[in-house]
Amino acid sequence: MWTVIYIAPTSQQAERIRLRMTEEGFLVKVKKARGAKEQYEILIPESELDEAQEVLRDILHSSLS
Repeated sequence: MWTVIYIAPTSQQAERIRLRMTEEGFLVKVKKARGAKEQYEILIPESELDEAQEVLRDILHSSLS
């Protein structure tokens, strides 16, 4: 089962996150959020949720620095 780990405000940010998560070995899907003009859901397998959240925090932290 796939679960949303993050909602990105732009397609560019969603793609950057997808690439970084994939480089870390995660299966990742990106899909446009329902009812939103420019938001994208980042999805990963539920079984990888805990580890993926840690990696996502690092990705988001490094992109803000």
